[in-house]
Amino acid sequence: MDLAQFREYCLSKPRATEGTPFGPDVLVFKVRGKMFALAALEEVPTTVNLKCDPDLALELRDRYEQIQPGYHMNKKHWNTVEIESGIPDAEVRKMIDHSYELVTESLSKAERKKLEN
Repeated sequence: MDLAQFREYCLSKPRATEGTPFGPDVLVFKVRGKMFALAALEEVPTTVNLKCDPDLALELRDRYEQIQPGYHMNKKHWNTVEIESGIPDAEVRKMIDHSYELVTESLSKAERKKLEN
């Protein structure tokens, strides 16, 4: 998966928004104001940060050398993923889905209801 495909998939999520609150070199994807993904625009290889359940995060890091603890993030709850380095696209999409779901599950019931509209 390349950066354009990553961006497109993140923005396909209900109510997902994109911004650059940390400067022009980092795309931040949010749902209802909460981050679920970040993409470093200048990194080679291309890296993204995705929220992850702590146990699954460890499992993914063991399975793929391209996945490391989240750079500049809470290393227990975030992974940094090299998206153009051999991880199957379907696996990257599952990681994006998981990150998005973790964030939406943390929203209040009223906020989650707004995602449906």
